[in-house]
Amino acid sequence: MINHEFRYAANPKDVKSYGTEELRKEFLINKLFVKDEIQITYSMYDRYIVGGVMPVDNVLKLETIPYLKSENFLDRRELGIVNVGGKGKVVVDGTTYELNSKEALYVGRGSKEVLFSKLGDEQPLFYINSAPAHKSYPSKKIDTESAEVVHLGDEKFANKRVLRKLIVNSTVETCQLQMGMTELLPGNVWNTMPAHTHDRRMEAYFYFDLEPEQTICHFMGEPQNTRHIFMQNNQAVLSPEWSIHSGAGTCSYSFVWGMAGENLDYSDMDVFAPNELK
Repeated sequence: MINHEFRYAANPKDVKSYGTEELRKEFLINKLFVKDEIQITYSMYDRYIVGGVMPVDNVLKLETIPYLKSENFLDRRELGIVNVGGKGKVVVDGTTYELNSKEALYVGRGSKEVLFSKLGDEQPLFYINSAPAHKSYPSKKIDTESAEVVHLGDEKFANKRVLRKLIVNSTVETCQLQMGMTELLPGNVWNTMPAHTHDRRMEAYFYFDLEPEQTICHFMGEPQNTRHIFMQNNQAVLSPEWSIHSGAGTCSYSFVWGMAGENLDYSDMDVFAPNELK
């Protein structure tokens, strides 16, 4: 079963007047994993799709949705999958990929059938992102050893973290989709500091590995006019190209970032020092 919803893009001038409920309605994706269902949010930010797949008793097939106007989900799209649960299986046009926790799979444009299922007693949670694609590239698994690893931050500023570039142009050929994962080390709570925007790309953050009854405060908005959204475990948030994307938790956590837009240059960003934010 596939549940889907649609999100319009927002003008930053309008967002200045949003209250808490409006911010959450427009940007927060609060339910990604439901037993034996696929959850899809179609966004007008670069026509990016964010979703979650939780196969329990059934094999789940990625079917097309009305917004795509296509016979198959990936007729004009590419797909990124990151497993944030137990070991699971993805079958793409008859080829089987087993994904351990925190491993990724890129699925190229034109793939007809994508099936998600469990392996044994473990419960996989497949977080998915998708973007329009102009060309077909081969599907490819990215495990923990083939990811590009970057160590960032400083314990002095509570932002020491490990960034793993999973689906980026240095590890796999893509049209515009990029995905990676950042893990905060114990005792560190700030992500993406200094904050930045990139006018040529939108982004989505998916937070997980958060301890029970803890929370993350996600910061967004224009650098001189910021807003915030309190988030729970296994929730995602859309980040427009004009918005910063940063957060702080009441404990350490992990998150998956996904991007699409004008280019594949990971370093293409406009940075704002912490003391410049308002």
